[in-house]
Amino acid sequence: MVKYVHDMLAPTVVVDRVLHLATLVQADLARFEREQGLTTSRVHLLWVLGETGPTTQQALARALGVTPRNVTGLVDGLVASAHVTREPHPDDRRATLVTPTLLGSRTIADMVTSHADLAQRLFGDVPAARLTTFSEVLEETTSRFARLMEKA
Repeated sequence: MVKYVHDMLAPTVVVDRVLHLATLVQADLARFEREQGLTTSRVHLLWVLGETGPTTQQALARALGVTPRNVTGLVDGLVASAHVTREPHPDDRRATLVTPTLLGSRTIADMVTSHADLAQRLFGDVPAARLTTFSEVLEETTSRFARLMEKA
């Protein structure tokens, strides 16, 4: 039964729906990680590489919001699994570029395809005006939640 407060949907019902969605998204990510043999952090690093192309560990640390030491561990794991290599930087002898291998590039391509497919399946038939409203509410909610988390 859906709860209403003064003829309006109760905020707790909406929070419950958001939490259910978060659970479904996490389950889908866990499935992808199992299939690929990767952790969430390594998937995120590969996603960033897909957006940036070969890049330094320093830039990856900034993009991921983690320490350079954490990135070193992530890259070590991705080197061991043959998803990336470390290559000499063409302009800076002190730096190396983290570069996707063929396996890494295929994994990134799979992630991009899966992402686009999910977007289409979830929202492809939603009218533009509703999708815009949903996106705006979601952005406001995400920003509000981030501010609440900063205060906590």
